[in-house]
Amino acid sequence: MSAIDPVEQLSNEPHDPRDPDPWVALFLDRSLPMNERTKAAMLVDQRSRSRQFLLPAIRPIARVLIIVFQIMKIFVSNRFTSSKLLHRLLSWGLKTFVSPEANYLVLRHFHVGSEILDFIARNTKELGVPTNPIRPTTLDHVKDEIFLNHDLNLYNFVIRLNRALREQGHTLKPPAKLDFSGISDEFPIEPMPRKWTNFIDLQSAIEIFTPMYQLFLTDRDFWRASNSLQLDETIAIYVATLMQAPGLVALVNNRHPMVPLSTMRAGFRLMLHGLSAESLHGFLVECKHGRMPQLARIVSTPNLAHQLPITEAA
Repeated sequence: MSAIDPVEQLSNEPHDPRDPDPWVALFLDRSLPMNERTKAAMLVDQRSRSRQFLLPAIRPIARVLIIVFQIMKIFVSNRFTSSKLLHRLLSWGLKTFVSPEANYLVLRHFHVGSEILDFIARNTKELGVPTNPIRPTTLDHVKDEIFLNHDLNLYNFVIRLNRALREQGHTLKPPAKLDFSGISDEFPIEPMPRKWTNFIDLQSAIEIFTPMYQLFLTDRDFWRASNSLQLDETIAIYVATLMQAPGLVALVNNRHPMVPLSTMRAGFRLMLHGLSAESLHGFLVECKHGRMPQLARIVSTPNLAHQLPITEAA
């Protein structure tokens, strides 16, 4: 595979006014805060032939398998589940078949999620809420059950934060001074495999892995993982409250956690989850470096937070 940097690839793309490249347009657009390298990796991955031709074929098969495995689990229950085996298969699958851009986005997501929770914890120090950061640097770290632990961390954090607020009789409120010291510009992620077999895009990989997730996890673990995607709204509200920026919720499209959505579209919602997390983290990076003014519209427009969630076309 080509080792051309995604940023360089999109930056140097020729521009034909009669046939403009939509991916280049999205890369150059700066309406949403996002790490440049991450945005480029996402767009290069999205415009790949794998996503164009493989994804439409994989998606219906994956969704049929989700139904089959759900019916099967009625009879076999959780007797044949294994999170350790699942994560070993995921690690092997990512290293062997998934594109380097997609693998970079996967590992980066754990850093981003950890830092967003850390930001909330640092700015509510009086509550003493612990965090359990996940910071993988290689695909071998996937074997440490990091996908399952990522979901556990999210729910445990929400429970501990709100129990502390109840016990102390407090409500979430902005601190006297915001602490951005836990927010990083980049993460120490090692180069990803670039063999000829590493061609599957992120969204196709997610569609393939979702039935495996259901097969190897208990029902509670799988449903918790699927429903955790809608907690994007909850976490965004926490950050928006601390920063007095209600419009931040507009960066989130996975919403309404009290009305869980079907697991059939978990793959698409997982892509939105990654985008929402990157946008929220990108906003925090901008604020850390004092580049807040260019995001004033997002921060000061609370009615944007009431937009309906985006749904995927059938």
